[in-house]
Order: sequence, then structure tokens, then C-alpha cells
Amino acid sequence: MRILLIEDSLSLRNSLSLGLEKLGYSVDTAGTGSEGLSMALLGSYEIIILDMMLPELDGMTILETLRKRHLETKVIILSARSESEDKVAGLLAGADDYLSKPFSFDELTARLLSLMRRGAAHCLNDQVTINGLTLNIQFKTLSYNNSDINLTPNEYKIVECIFLNRHKIVTSEMLSEFISGSYDHVSKNAIEAHLSSARKKVRESGTSLPIKSKRGFGYTVVEANEINT
Repeated sequence: MRILLIEDSLSLRNSLSLGLEKLGYSVDTAGTGSEGLSMALLGSYEIIILDMMLPELDGMTILETLRKRHLETKVIILSARSESEDKVAGLLAGADDYLSKPFSFDELTARLLSLMRRGAAHCLNDQVTINGLTLNIQFKTLSYNNSDINLTPNEYKIVECIFLNRHKIVTSEMLSEFISGSYDHVSKNAIEAHLSSARKKVRESGTSLPIKSKRGFGYTVVEANEINT
């Protein structure tokens, strides 16, 4: 996934870019509003991370310009302004999410995953197949040998999140955001319980769930013969 990060703070821009690239994202950066707008209009990005207070051109002007030109790239606003009216103004101007500074890196990546989930139903290819297991994003099902595996909604969301990010590490914080959004929290123990139940159901279908826990990091997709259940 290609991300455009428009942020005037060099230290924050570098740290976010480095962290996102380590997770497997392709990141372009801009330090001024005018540079960021030009890159947003000329490039092909899935998500734009947009600071509001920028030199040369402010973030709100950039956002309004993108929407007036019918550019549907998803936008996450970063802002030191945390008042509700500022958030409402940003969302009404066409932002898809609003993140107040200071924020944790895990919270940002969780918001990215949440936006990916919202857009998944609009993908031309709405199926992901890994080691014979097929995830149907449109119908929210997991199947093996054309037989559906009866997952609960939370079990399905965990598998969906990890499958959609098959080349990245997905932390428990990201999974919590993906499952319940910004207004609730799902504990790591609860996630482990849901994942354990999903593993059992997949084994009963005749195969193994290709998800491995990396201690201290999170979860990732692996080849079937490498899975530790």
C-alpha cells in the first residue's frame, strides 16, 4: 500500500516514515503544503496522512482541494488541535479519520488498518486465498475446500485483519482497533482466546490456520509448515 505523509516536523516525518516502511508500506513524504498537494494530485496513493498546520499551504486547504477535484484517496488528519469542533470540521471537509497529537505509533497503524477494512469491500478482487483457505471480504466468510468455517464475527475480523496484511506484523493494538474501532478496547487475552477458537475450527475443517504469533511483536501469516499452534 502506498502512503503519502505530509508533515512539516522533520523528526516526526522521519520516524513515522521509518516505522511504516518497516511494516511493509511504501511511503512518500512532503514537508510543505504545496509540495504535499502536488504529490497528492500527481501520485497514486491509497492513504494520505495529513498534518493540519503546514508551511505554504495549510492542511484544510489541501483536503478541500482534493475533495473538490473528486480525489477519493482516504485521508487521516494529524493535528495538535483536539477540540471536538476541529475534528468535526476536518471530517465534514472530507477526512476519513482524525488523530490528535500526541499519539502512539500503534494507534496510527491501527487507524490505517481500519481504513483498509472500510475500503476492502470496494476492491475488484474481494477474495484472499492463503494455503488453501479463502477469505471472502464481501460476504465475510472463511472457507476451505469450498466449505465454510463457522467463525464468530470477532474471530473472522482477526483473521481478516491478519490476512489483509499478510506481509506485515499485526500487533494486538491494531487488532483491537480493527475489531472494535476507537471507542472500545479488546484485550490481548481476548484476542488470543478468539484466535485459539478460530485455530480449532480451522483444524476441524482439515487444515491449519496460517497465522503465527511472534512473541513481543504480534501476529503474521506464515507458510503452513511453519505454523506453531
